[in-house]
Amino acid sequence: MNDFMKLNCDEFLERLASKEPVPGGGGAAALGGAIGAALTSMVANLTVGKEKFLSVEGEMIRLAAASKYLRKELLQLVQEDASVFEAFMKCYKMPKATDLEKELRQVKIQEAAKMAAEIPLKIGEKALAVLLLAAEAAELGNPAVITDAAVAALMARAAVRSAVYNVKINLNLISDQDYCSVLVERIAALEQEALSAEKNILEHTDKVLS
Repeated sequence: MNDFMKLNCDEFLERLASKEPVPGGGGAAALGGAIGAALTSMVANLTVGKEKFLSVEGEMIRLAAASKYLRKELLQLVQEDASVFEAFMKCYKMPKATDLEKELRQVKIQEAAKMAAEIPLKIGEKALAVLLLAAEAAELGNPAVITDAAVAALMARAAVRSAVYNVKINLNLISDQDYCSVLVERIAALEQEALSAEKNILEHTDKVLS
């Protein structure tokens, strides 16, 4: 399988636009979150070193480092999402001529479906972390680039919502209802926190711009 992160932007988008199943929505969500993280770093870096923002320099250095780390993690999840999908599809090609083969195939499908749900959950959690950092950057950082912080937050918010949908579609394939219930609670909490953070940063941005 291709290492998607070695492709340039145009090559990646061509692959995304093709009939190939990967990269797909999960990878796009992770990439969107990574873009949000990069913009958060930008806001922090355009605040550090300026005399009028010396009181928040420590926070901005921390934000720059944290968002850079999250960017790398989200880019790795682009690849992991594709790998999990391909492994999942292989399970459906397993032999099913005997009862034993059918049973083993079903076990492997269930295991793969859980992994296919957990990767987008990770993407959503990392994207939420980016959203919270972007909100902090908007509040404390250089107001000249507050709209960049807002865009970072919106990219991360879209990544969270997209990831939640990808979790949900995979939950439909999982027969373990206790497992599904736990993930449903986690994505509900994730979505609620993201919604609150989005509301706060947009209100703050609109206030600064008015």
